[in-house]
Amino acid sequence: MENKYVEMYWEVGSTNTYFAFHLIKPVLKRTGARLILHPFNLGYVFRANNYVLMDEPAIKIENRIHDLTRWAAKYDLPFSVPSEFPIKTSRALRGSLAMRQFDLELPYIEAIMSAYWERDDASIQDYSGLRPIVKGLGVDPDEFETLSESTEVRAQLANSTDAGMKRGVFGVPSMFIGDELFWGKDRMEFVEDELLRP
Repeated sequence: MENKYVEMYWEVGSTNTYFAFHLIKPVLKRTGARLILHPFNLGYVFRANNYVLMDEPAIKIENRIHDLTRWAAKYDLPFSVPSEFPIKTSRALRGSLAMRQFDLELPYIEAIMSAYWERDDASIQDYSGLRPIVKGLGVDPDEFETLSESTEVRAQLANSTDAGMKRGVFGVPSMFIGDELFWGKDRMEFVEDELLRP
């Protein structure tokens, strides 16, 4: 199982990404694979394609919410539908790249996911909400904000999103094992099968 890894394109504003972060953990443990994270600015992609999420039929949105509660119950996760949705996520996404420089990318992502999807904390769309999170992880909030707003990190997020689209990413979570793309929280069996392939 050496040198196996899963590349995940993720977005904090995505319900399915929230679940995927939880559901992939046992797969990684069983296979010994490593997770490589790529932030993907879904709002930018939606705007580029003139897609408005909340313009979908009300009955579809209602069913989606009901289905998400099924997933939460099945996997015993404290998921709740936030009162503010969607939110602007670019600062939080850039923040993950800033926290990568401190080797705290994954704990940071898990913390912002938990804040938004479990505690209805939409403040993560602003630095005022992100600063307590990074401080709790031992990083100076001023340094974090400066890094997140830097030209370098802004370019990294744009490049990560562009690279994903060039690879065929159209939504999140999207997981790659080599050149094989798996989309959605409900593809973990296929992800594991691919990781176990000789």
